Order: sequence, then structure tokens, then C-alpha cells
Amino acid sequence: MSESDEIVRERTSNFKKTLFGSPRLGTSIVLGIEGWALFTLYTSGYRLPPFQAGFIISMGYLTIALSQFLFGWLSDAKYTRWGRRKPYIIIFAPILGMATIFLLLPGFMIDLNDKKILFTWMLVWEVLFRFSYSVTTPYQAWMAEEFPVEERPKVSQFQNTFNYIGNGIMALFSLIILTSYIDDLKAVADLNISIPLDLSIPIIIFGIMTIVLFYIIAFKMPIEPHYKIESNLIENLKTIVKNKNFMLIVLMVGISGLGWSMITTAMLKYLDDALNLSDTDYIIAAVSLLLTIFIFLYLWRRAIQKIGKKRTLLYVFLLAVIFLPITLLGFLPMDNFLILGIIFIVGIGAILGGWYLFPYIVYADVAEDDEKLTGELKAGIYSGFPSIILNLFQAGGAFFIGAILSLPDLTRDYVPEPYSFSIGLLIFGPIVSVILLISYFYTRKFVQLDYEWEKK
Repeated sequence: MSESDEIVRERTSNFKKTLFGSPRLGTSIVLGIEGWALFTLYTSGYRLPPFQAGFIISMGYLTIALSQFLFGWLSDAKYTRWGRRKPYIIIFAPILGMATIFLLLPGFMIDLNDKKILFTWMLVWEVLFRFSYSVTTPYQAWMAEEFPVEERPKVSQFQNTFNYIGNGIMALFSLIILTSYIDDLKAVADLNISIPLDLSIPIIIFGIMTIVLFYIIAFKMPIEPHYKIESNLIENLKTIVKNKNFMLIVLMVGISGLGWSMITTAMLKYLDDALNLSDTDYIIAAVSLLLTIFIFLYLWRRAIQKIGKKRTLLYVFLLAVIFLPITLLGFLPMDNFLILGIIFIVGIGAILGGWYLFPYIVYADVAEDDEKLTGELKAGIYSGFPSIILNLFQAGGAFFIGAILSLPDLTRDYVPEPYSFSIGLLIFGPIVSVILLISYFYTRKFVQLDYEWEKK
């Protein structure tokens, strides 16, 4: 295929869409637990200071900022007999599975009471986890190469169906099993209590599942078309940096990412520490989350098809801006915070469900838009470059939420016993709301997400 040829993307079967989306089941579980529960596990459970845990998580974001871009960039550059994307999957998927297990089960290897060792352990495995998670960039670059533009919302829906099945599994595990383990850790002075099988076995299964699902598509998905990219890596980088709309999109993703990372880092700690939900409450909250996830996944996808990507994304931002100050209701005295917990988790599911639908589509569309101008499809670098800005902002969000949750404690004199938590858990919602309001106005004024060639 010559440089000036346009890549022909044939219509694909639902089986291929399903196959392509399946690794998201494993990655959504492990990233969900890492994003939702890691901060809570190490601070509320293992009693690592929130500032230290926030610092470590910010280092993880910085790691993925560089590695996602690097993997996307390099995967564009070299076409092998396995194609451009598969070699990265084969190499890094096993590292991701192993890092998941060691990050979430430190008690198998180290003395949890030694905070210096605990800090070092979390730092090393969080960095390795985030570095290997960058395998998702070459994987995601396949969308622009394998699927025509009109199929991408449906492909993204398939991916997000797996995402939300995984998120449902992750939510049940985090809300029911992991929080119970954290409560046990809170109740005893010695952190080196035995790790229950209902905690360790699922985590090991999740790590192995992630490896297996990536290996299935590595051997079953067809190799992407062999098209030439005559320009070198530096030229490609210059091209995308000069793509004004793309850079505006990247900044939008970064600004909003500051808020999204604060939500995912603090949400479980809010439920566990501020609302003090019981095991039964968590089951009800988890079921409510599952129902919300699948309903809003469908609704947001239909909204994209009816009113376009930009208007739909603006509605996602507005919903978040209006909803997130709900965390302030935690200041009100209540006999039981279950209803507030359900409303909170359902609202978060609806908001994040809308946001997570977009990056898969947007980066593939921008890459194809560039292809129509330059004659070259640089899907890898278009998928990987945004991670630099996004994860820099997310690192700031993790560091910021660590600082917020280091604010003084509020004590509730409730029966059967009083409990305390950082006042930061009650005020982080309005703070994130302001950040996403900025994202809303910025997106409305500067960002293009719908293209004329999509209508042809």
C-alpha cells in the first residue's frame, strides 16, 4: 500500500467486535481495583499515611504517562510478522498480571507493620503495574486499523460492556470482600493477620485472567493491514503536535482527568470511612451500581448516535457538575447512610460510564481524520500521546486528593461506637465539580469531536 492510498476498512462481524473487546474484562477488573481500592487498602487498612499513598499513586500516573506514549509511538514504527501491536501484548500482559497480584497481596511477602518496607513495596509494584498497563495503548490502536468509523461507537459499546461486567465484578469484590478485609485490619493492632482465601484467590484469578484474555486476541485477532508509514517517529510527533484540534482534545482530557482521578481514588474511601456502610449495605450498593452501569452504557451510546459526540460529552460533564456536591450531605446527621451511599454510587456509575465511552472513539476518529490529510494512519501515536498530558493531570489529582484527605478528622459519636474520618472526604465532591465545570466550558468553546466525513 502506498503512502497516498486510503486504508479500506471492511464491515466486521459482531464476533470480531466481541473478540476485540474481551481483554477489557480483565483490565477493567485490575485497573478498577487499583483505582478504586488501592488507596483505601493501603491507608485505611495497612495505615500508610494518605500523603505517602497519594504520592505513590501519582508516581504511577507519571509512569504510565511516559510508557503509554512510548508504546504507541514505537508500535507505529515497526511492522513485524505479528503486525505492529501484538508483540507488545505478548510481552507485557504477563507483567501486568503479576504486578496486580503482588500489588494487592503484599502480606504474602513483607511485614505490613514496617511502614518503610510497605512504602517501598507499594511504590515498586505500582510503577510496574502502570508501566505494564500501557499494553492497552497498542491494543487500542487496533480500533482505527480494523474498524470503520461508523462501527466504532458499537465497538466501543462492546468494549465498555466488558468494561462494565468487569467493573461489576470489581465492585462486588471491592465493596463486599475487600472492605470486609479492611475492616478486619482496622480492628486489630497486628497487620500481619492471615490473608483470607476469599480475598487472595480472586486476586490471583484476576491477574491470570488478564494475561489469558490478551493472549487469546494476540493469537485469534487478525493482523492489522500492512500499510506504510514513510515519515519517521520525530516527523510523526511533529505532525500530531501541529494538529490543533487534537491538542485541544488532549488538554480537555487532561483537565477532566484531574477530576476523574480524584473521584476514582476517593470514592471507596468515602463509602467506607465517611458513610461507614455495613457489609449488607455494600451488597445493595454493588447491585445498584451494576444496574446503573448497563442502563447508562446503553443510554450514552444512543445519545452519541442521535446528537453527536460533543453534545453527549457536554451532558456528561454537566451531570457530574450538578451531582458531585452530594458528598456534602455527609455533614448531615443520619442514623444510617445507606440511601446516600446508593445515590452516590449510582451517580458515579452514570457519570464515569459516560466518560469512559469517549476516549476509545475520539482517538481513533482523530487518527482517521489525520489519515485523510496526510495519507498515513498513525493510530499508535494518536492513542499514546494523550497519556502524557492525561496522566500528568491524574498524577496531580492523586497527589491533591492525598493532601485533601490529610485534613483534620471529623468524629461522629454514633452507636455502637464512634468513628473518625478526614473532613476532606466530604469536600472533595464540590472541588471536583468545579474542575469539571471548567472542562465543560473549555470543551464547548474549543473542541471538535464530530467530523463532516462521518456523514458520508
